[in-house]
Amino acid sequence: MDQREVVGRAGADGVVELRVHGVSATGPDDLLDRPHVQQVAGDRRGGFYRPRPDQYDSDHAGGVTLEAYRWNNLPAGTAVRTLSMVILLPFMLINLAIWMRPAGAGPDPVFKALCRLFALSLTGMYVLSAVGIALDVIAWKCMSSPECVAGRSWLSWLGGRPAGLRLAVLALVPVAAISLVWAISARPALPLQAFRTADQPNPAQQLTAVGRWDSEPLVGRLRSIHVAAAFVTLDLSLLGARSAQGLSGGTLALAAASVLVLVTCVALLCTPPLTERTEWRLDRVASMLRSFTLGLTVVVWVDVLTSSGSWPEDNGLPGYNLAVVGLFVGQAVLLAALGVVLFRHRNRQPDAAPLLGFGALATAVAAISLAVAFSAELVYRVSDVLNRGAPTADALITSPPRACVWVILGFSLAVLATLAVGGVVSLASRPGRSRAAASIVARDFPDAPADARTRLRQVRRTIARARFTERVVPLAVLYACLAGLAMTTVALGLLPTPPSELIQRYVGLPVGFVNFSIGVGSYLIAAIIVGLIIGGIFAYRTPGFRRYVGVLWDLGTFWPRDAHPFAPPCYAERAVPELTRRITYLVDSGNTVVLTGHSHGSVLLAATLLQLPPRVTDRVALLTHGSPLRRLYARLFPAYVSDEVIHEIAERVGWRWVNLWRDTDPIGGSVFPPQQPDETPTAVGRMAPVDRRLCDPYDVVAPPGDIFPPPIRGHSPCESDRAFDAAVRELADRLRTTGEARPPPRRRC
Repeated sequence: MDQREVVGRAGADGVVELRVHGVSATGPDDLLDRPHVQQVAGDRRGGFYRPRPDQYDSDHAGGVTLEAYRWNNLPAGTAVRTLSMVILLPFMLINLAIWMRPAGAGPDPVFKALCRLFALSLTGMYVLSAVGIALDVIAWKCMSSPECVAGRSWLSWLGGRPAGLRLAVLALVPVAAISLVWAISARPALPLQAFRTADQPNPAQQLTAVGRWDSEPLVGRLRSIHVAAAFVTLDLSLLGARSAQGLSGGTLALAAASVLVLVTCVALLCTPPLTERTEWRLDRVASMLRSFTLGLTVVVWVDVLTSSGSWPEDNGLPGYNLAVVGLFVGQAVLLAALGVVLFRHRNRQPDAAPLLGFGALATAVAAISLAVAFSAELVYRVSDVLNRGAPTADALITSPPRACVWVILGFSLAVLATLAVGGVVSLASRPGRSRAAASIVARDFPDAPADARTRLRQVRRTIARARFTERVVPLAVLYACLAGLAMTTVALGLLPTPPSELIQRYVGLPVGFVNFSIGVGSYLIAAIIVGLIIGGIFAYRTPGFRRYVGVLWDLGTFWPRDAHPFAPPCYAERAVPELTRRITYLVDSGNTVVLTGHSHGSVLLAATLLQLPPRVTDRVALLTHGSPLRRLYARLFPAYVSDEVIHEIAERVGWRWVNLWRDTDPIGGSVFPPQQPDETPTAVGRMAPVDRRLCDPYDVVAPPGDIFPPPIRGHSPCESDRAFDAAVRELADRLRTTGEARPPPRRRC
């Protein structure tokens, strides 16, 4: 018999504590707090671990068997995967936006169509950035200038040759860029067929549907549509340059076919049956559309390569600047339409947060602004390198499109304005946050000695900083508004006047200052790109750093690819069914299970509990710590995580639920709202024992035999706290008894 199977079994009538880590986990040995562990199920990307038999401690938490589920290699298991997430960040953000619809929106097809059109525009922006570098800056501008190709052997071999040949050869760069994201997205999110489910998706707009996700059919359709749109964007760029020789019948026919493909892509994304698994006809349509577009691209490429006659090479690539401006204007129109839809479905209850439900708008703007800024920066930076360090690119042969310059200027102003307002909000809210922190510290440490003043001050500052999380959502919405306004200025790129001269004429700022501001903005965007790359690398190599950077990745990759097929794959499509199968196996073996989840692990467990049948949930208890269920997920995804969903989770486990949280935690918090005056005593009595606040730190003076006071834990896991072991014992005892024990009295801390 397989040793893993022997170790994986638990004794009949026993209690298994199944731990699920958060973003800061390092390894199963740390999670289990045992030096020697053994994998009992799963593979190298995700699996279940227990202490080795010779290291097993059966006295842990009252005879509870320890087991851990490690999933942190699912969203980011290698440096290459982490780096790809950084590169594909705009795609991930727009995919996140489609899951942020307001609670009252329901399965709104208009909202979904707008988000998917946003995603399609990002694919077009990705291709246009490659076209701008390879075709506009290098093939069209640089290679037609002897000064630009001088001393550059990697360019001079094409310099002076026909423009059609140069465009055809350099068109292979956008083809390679499209093929790269196509290959990355074609990697299956689920490595094994066993993790797929044959059930139909739950139509309810709740977290209940998470374990029933199998987005591969939808991702396949979206992938075909986006690949077709990407190649047709390249075709239209080549045909726009081809039209510089004059419009022929063949060119018009190819252009009409390309436009027809693009319109078909838009129409398919606006078709509600796209999300239905049974719509196999859409699979065939999307696949045929992709194949037709690939053949069309070959025909266009051959037509450009074999074209004869002279090509007028004045200014930039014909039609490119107009295409960039048109795409930006289209995105601005989509933003306005999305804002109207979200405003129509906003929560109109008197006690609702005014900005709740507008996270989709802020996330969509963040995705678009990042994609636009990154694309403009790449084009601008390549132009600057080819200009051999000249001070300005306005009048040089390889100057970038003016639309890109306006993008850099607008994005930089939006970021700087948001940072300035954030600083003002931080300063203005500091007194209130400090007063609240001082009240908490005074309540927790009323008898602190005089020599603990420094430590008390550190605790107050930590609590005050943690309470700033609630101000982030309004700042994100502010940035969305500023970035949306900045995008409208891109239309000025159609004017023949350079941005610096236009601003000097109507605003009065000197040309030198405007050019300097554009340069600073370019370096700001470059710093953001470099910072994201470094952050992705360190998030893989440094577990402590991943605690901060990993929140974004785990939040973004928790949801399936419902909008953009080039986004990183969803790890919950495997983790939730895997947890469901393991918990069911343990219960069917005669055990009861105490599920403990930290941070995003608590979200995985919440989604898992909603998939388990009653015969299993009757023998399961839940312990969460540092949980972002209410503080983050309920704010960002109100249609999926609501008070009703949280109450349903508690009902399924028979209210055998304990949630540990700290005031110093900027991510986790309570899972139930504060008591309202109109709540019934029965409801309040059931919710009260669930949320239990922990003192952090548990003391402000050094314990005997030590010179350092206890550390401030913040968002760190609670497994080392005595309250954690006590909660596990309590839940295990409640599972062992036939009747539910009386909840313990509420404690101050």
